[in-house]
Amino acid sequence: MSSLVRKRYHERMVLDVMEAQDSKQDFARDVLEGLSSSPKSIPPKYFYDEQGSRLFEQITELEEYYPTRTEAAILASHGEEMLSSLEGPVTMVELGSGSSSKTRLLLDILSGKQERVDYVPIDISPAVVTEFGEQLLIDYPSLHIRGLICDYLKALGELREEQRTRKLFLFLGSSLGNSSLAQGAILLRGVREAMGEGDGLLLGVDMKKDPQLLEKAYNDEKGVTAAFNLNLLSRINRELGGQFDPRRFLHKAFYNQREGRVEMHLESLVSQIVPVSGLGCGFSLRQGETIHTENSYKYDRDILQELLAECGMNLLHQWMDDRSWFSVTLAVPA
Repeated sequence: MSSLVRKRYHERMVLDVMEAQDSKQDFARDVLEGLSSSPKSIPPKYFYDEQGSRLFEQITELEEYYPTRTEAAILASHGEEMLSSLEGPVTMVELGSGSSSKTRLLLDILSGKQERVDYVPIDISPAVVTEFGEQLLIDYPSLHIRGLICDYLKALGELREEQRTRKLFLFLGSSLGNSSLAQGAILLRGVREAMGEGDGLLLGVDMKKDPQLLEKAYNDEKGVTAAFNLNLLSRINRELGGQFDPRRFLHKAFYNQREGRVEMHLESLVSQIVPVSGLGCGFSLRQGETIHTENSYKYDRDILQELLAECGMNLLHQWMDDRSWFSVTLAVPA
């Protein structure tokens, strides 16, 4: 079993990195399995190569894409109350840190309350953590970073053994919505098992609303979301020797009312066989056949309460914007 190896990048930043990772091998395996299945699919975690990450940052700034700015506004308005709900000092643990832009709203408050602020970003990319971590260290002189560079469940298992200071887990950006309710429950149970007495979870999720608003958020006029989706095919070409022609595919995003989720697909515009030399095979697609690339589940208060209760947590507080489009919930051990 692979273990975490500590690497020091700064006197105030260390990364515990999973050794023997072979992300290209994982990508190859998941693409082969997903494109050999019926219906075809590719896990959304593979959106985020360098180009995909840049495109997603552009998506968050689009007029149609309300979740990022709405969640940030909730954190800016209620961050003090959120942090005061737990007795300090607290260590912030973030699942999927990304650019840490919203995290800064809470770090601004914590750095005024605590002589030392400990931040534990969990991410599969050391480059993401070091790039944004170095700037955080400049901006927050009291900050100490310990990055966990591995998957969420492995990181949560590590934290389960450590019950020193109170922990505030952050799972923002409605990232939970990319998992089914069953998969989300597994992850939230992992968070609950890593919690000690007095710990909390700030969970940001997108709420159910008019399907037209939801579909507009994933079909922007500038086509950035389409480029983000199609980049998945370009990544297969770059890393696995694929011969996908993105011009032969159409970005599709729609709200599935029965499942309560926005689905993203890539639809084949023609019947075609696409070789992928790195996998030693090709994939046949019929005209109109799709590759399912992402789900984004939407929630209401009842679903949230049931999901948290199933995972051994209670919904303590819920903060929403004036339109009730987005929710940030504080959950604590039951």
